[in-house]
Amino acid sequence: MMWTRLLCLTAVLLTIPCTAIAQLPSLTEVNIFSTLDGESQPVLYWAPDSATQQPTVLFVFLHSWSSDYKQDNSKWQREAVKRGWIYLHANFRGANRSPKACGSRYARQDILDAMDFAGRTFNVDQSRVYLAGVSGGGHMSMLMAGHHPDRFSAVSAWVGISDLSAWYRFHVKDGVPQRYAQMILKSFGQPPGTDAATDAEYRDRSPLFHMHQVGDLPVDIHAGVNDGHTGSVPVRHSLQAFNEIARAHGSGLVTAAEMEMLWMDRQLTNPGPSDTAEDSSYGRKIFLRRTSRQSRVTIFDGGHESLTVPACDWLAKHRRAVR
Repeated sequence: MMWTRLLCLTAVLLTIPCTAIAQLPSLTEVNIFSTLDGESQPVLYWAPDSATQQPTVLFVFLHSWSSDYKQDNSKWQREAVKRGWIYLHANFRGANRSPKACGSRYARQDILDAMDFAGRTFNVDQSRVYLAGVSGGGHMSMLMAGHHPDRFSAVSAWVGISDLSAWYRFHVKDGVPQRYAQMILKSFGQPPGTDAATDAEYRDRSPLFHMHQVGDLPVDIHAGVNDGHTGSVPVRHSLQAFNEIARAHGSGLVTAAEMEMLWMDRQLTNPGPSDTAEDSSYGRKIFLRRTSRQSRVTIFDGGHESLTVPACDWLAKHRRAVR
């Protein structure tokens, strides 16, 4: 206690917030070799001391589009530490500006390899394996849900890109590729529409074309209503991804007219009962919320951002049957 007070006093003298001194537990870095191409990929992780003996939740968090495993995602780590979950922060080829990044099969395998490492190292509760990510991490979270639904118990995706071809076109202005379009070109080599093989690669790395495969995996998709205006990913990406889940389930879809209203007016003219339901965990106004079995989509009052507490609260509700 005395040591903590001295640290806080030092922080005041140095004009550093005391909360900055109360550090989270250090992350451990390891290198894991890809089972696809043998390349080494770094991984950061933290686990409670009991994780080698007691079955423990595995929480996999994915870095965003322009960053790598060193990105500061401490607010997500803090939630994992608070809940006693193993926190796994994989690299999956770093920022999306090279052919093996941006949702490639190599990047997807990097995440699986990191999870396998965690399974060998700790006593992972296989009924509670959670995945989450924001922006580029939201893209990868949805993509992993579509390609590997059997590996997760629940997935939380925030402001993610679901269609890379559409996102490329959104970031081309007056015929000139802007920053994110340039990064896509570095990843694919060519723009969408160049040839059939290129388009097939864009589809393989775009969650939109795989969400119908999630089955009963709970997937929670979120976007701030202002994203695409003040941020980089229009809400349509989240809504269309949800629609593919709902279509496979035979559930009701978010209509094209509703998508257009949310984009142009940032609200619905005639919201339904689920769209106006209160959610105290959010602390934000909700403009649209739809469900399909255990999956859902939420458009909330915000921008290109994420809310850790409601995300982890929702994940924590879900378990899967394991043999």
